[in-house]
Amino acid sequence: MRHASWERQANMRTCVYPGSFDPFTIGHHDVLERAIAMFDRVYVSVLSNAAKHPTFSVEERVDMIQRMVDAEEMKNVVVTHFDGLMVNYAHAIGADYVIRGLRATMDFEYEFQINALNLHLAPDVDTVYFMARPEHSFLSSSAVREIGSMGGNIKGLVPNSIHNIIAERLRKP
Repeated sequence: MRHASWERQANMRTCVYPGSFDPFTIGHHDVLERAIAMFDRVYVSVLSNAAKHPTFSVEERVDMIQRMVDAEEMKNVVVTHFDGLMVNYAHAIGADYVIRGLRATMDFEYEFQINALNLHLAPDVDTVYFMARPEHSFLSSSAVREIGSMGGNIKGLVPNSIHNIIAERLRKP
């Protein structure tokens, strides 16, 4: 059974790509590009989680992702943020799908658990998974933060359009 927003959007396929994106990596970018090809509207939504201690504020992450979206002219992407339950947010924006990336078996176990809980809360919201391409399977935001904060080269690990912003911010103590 679809919720009311499905009819309102005249069969528009809408998804949400949630994450902390601290910072947004080329692995995230790859998943986003693949989602853009499948969906009419993709919400890249930064999770505001008070329990985590991010390097970049929610506003900084939204701004960086928006800069990349604008630079690459990704017309069907909306960049925003949310807090609370992701399935409630999906309903609020009319998304019937959640996009997630999978790198390794450790990701699968975590995502399997989250998917089961999300289906319990909102059986009308399905999850679509994209397997990481082999060249991105090693990549994580935490690895980028560690490399960048120690003065290492993060070129090729984050999108070119936001590389300088991320690199400069990570070099600051």
